[in-house]
Amino acid sequence: MMDLILWRHAEAEDERDEVEDLARALTPRGEKQASRMATWLDRQLPEGLRVLVSPARRTEQTAQALGRKFKHRAELLPGGTVDDLLQVAQWPTGRGAVLIVGHQPQLGQTIARMLGLPSNDFTIRKGAVWWLRQRQREGVDQTTVLTVQSPDLL
Repeated sequence: MMDLILWRHAEAEDERDEVEDLARALTPRGEKQASRMATWLDRQLPEGLRVLVSPARRTEQTAQALGRKFKHRAELLPGGTVDDLLQVAQWPTGRGAVLIVGHQPQLGQTIARMLGLPSNDFTIRKGAVWWLRQRQREGVDQTTVLTVQSPDLL
């Protein structure tokens, strides 16, 4: 059994010419979103969790709200593919749980593929979490959605 927890970075500054995309920081609202979600996650996350984060500033700030050690992975930067994400997560063959803090459209496309949905139309709200579980039942691999949380509803 393996859990894959996908957390989209919280609200960040708008793109501007003077700020490189990867340097964009969270807004004050984004900081509150990250804090609310981190408080909820901290109560739910299992021991031994691996946390993998895009090296972009906004994803790093989102992950820092959780207060746990994490590793930067370039495969999670904007422009990364579903295959990149699944490979760094070691899905579905890994064990335990991994939390990925990343970006659209990679996160939405990953969920869409795992659930058999059209990937171009699938979006995750800023700061939201999707928690998926891979398990085997009667010799058949299954992906189940354990929960979906939005920071605005916590």
